[in-house]
Amino acid sequence: MRVVLAEDLFLLRDGLVRLLEAHGFEIAAAVESGPELARALAELQPDVAVVDVRLPPTHTDEGLQCALDARRERPGLPVLVLSQHVEQLYARELLADGSGGVGYLLKDRVFDAEQFVDAVRRVAQGGTAMDPQVIQQLLARRSGDDRPLARLTPRELEVLELMAQGRTNAAIAARLVVTERAIAKHTANIFAKLGLEVSDDDNRRVLAVLAYLDHGR
Repeated sequence: MRVVLAEDLFLLRDGLVRLLEAHGFEIAAAVESGPELARALAELQPDVAVVDVRLPPTHTDEGLQCALDARRERPGLPVLVLSQHVEQLYARELLADGSGGVGYLLKDRVFDAEQFVDAVRRVAQGGTAMDPQVIQQLLARRSGDDRPLARLTPRELEVLELMAQGRTNAAIAARLVVTERAIAKHTANIFAKLGLEVSDDDNRRVLAVLAYLDHGR
């Protein structure tokens, strides 16, 4: 599995390279700036891009914009974004097209090697890996009584949050210590209340839920 990694801090970039290589990933390129990232994504066609939001030369959202440009050129390109803080605008932009694997992790998660590697794999395989803090903030934006989210029960909200993190029904059932059948029922209720069609594709389902919650569809 070939990875293009973009991180401007040398020590962190080197550490991530070593970590990913130790878990069987091939590092196609490890770059430190937006222009280098744009070239690497265009020329190397990686299986997944792991990208710091803020890169030189602007140190604003250079990394994210390069990744979004690459996804426009290659729809569905898996992208895992790393950020120091939760930026809802960045999460919205990343989720907007609803195609391919996407992830948004806070950099603190990088220090949990197992969690980080799992997120990279999940995104590369077309899934989602959303930081729990990102999910909580997106959900909080829709918590008013006049919002569709208010129709969900506390248990359904809990299931929705775990779904949004990219967990399967089996994983949610294990986490909540209930049966998969119970989770399937909660999932059906969530989609019915939010007016979303149930899909057999779990990852697209998660993206649809997040897009709905974030854009107020």
